[in-house]
Amino acid sequence: MRDPKNIEALRELPVDLMGLIFYKKSSRNVLNTQAAEIVAASGDKVKRVGVFVDEDIDIVIQKVTKFKLEYVQLHGKETSDYCYDLLARSAKTFGCNDELQIIKAFSVDEHFDFAITKKYTAYCKYFLFDTKGKNAGGNGSTFDWSLLKKYKSTKPFFLSGGIDAESAEAIKALNFPHLVGVDLNSKFEDSPALKNIALLKSFLSELNTTFASTDKK
Repeated sequence: MRDPKNIEALRELPVDLMGLIFYKKSSRNVLNTQAAEIVAASGDKVKRVGVFVDEDIDIVIQKVTKFKLEYVQLHGKETSDYCYDLLARSAKTFGCNDELQIIKAFSVDEHFDFAITKKYTAYCKYFLFDTKGKNAGGNGSTFDWSLLKKYKSTKPFFLSGGIDAESAEAIKALNFPHLVGVDLNSKFEDSPALKNIALLKSFLSELNTTFASTDKK
C-alpha cells in the first residue's frame, strides 16, 4: 500500500501487517518521498512490512530506517546467509531490542522441495508460500494448496497467491496447524496499491479467522 487515506481506512480493519513494496519493476513500488505520509497514516496499530527482491542489504537497512519497518519480506532468491547477514546488520544498526523480523517467501509448484526451508528456520520469523510464476510475486494465481501437506516444519507461515473474495471457505477448510495468516493483495485492489476496503472488510468478516495475531507468535 502507499495511499495515506487508503491506509487510514485499512487501520480500522482486523489486519496485522501492511506491505510496502520496494521493487522498481512493480507497479506498486513505493518511493522515498512517500515515507512520512505512509508512516503517519499507518500509525502503531498495523505493522509495516517492506517487500524486497534480491536487494542490497544496505538499501534494505535504509528503507527500514526511513519507513520504520518492523518486518522485511524477502521475495527473491535470497540465501540463508543473506538472512543471517541482514539480521546481523539490523542488530548492529538498531540494537538487539529492535531486532528486525524476516518473512522469507518461497515460490511453490509441484516441483518445490519444502526441505529447502530448513536452512532458513533460524533466521526467519515466518515463511510465506506463494505461487510460482513469471514474476517474483503477484502472479494472481493460486497453487495447489494440498502440496502444503509436504511441509514438515513447525515454523509458522502465511499463504499467498491469487486469494480472492471467494477463497474464504476454502481457507477455513484447510487443516494446517502452522498456517497463521493470509496475504491479500491484487484481488482486493481497485488499482495497483489501492485496496478496496469494503471488499476486504467483507472477506475478513466471512473468513472469521481463528488465526492468532501474528504479534503473539
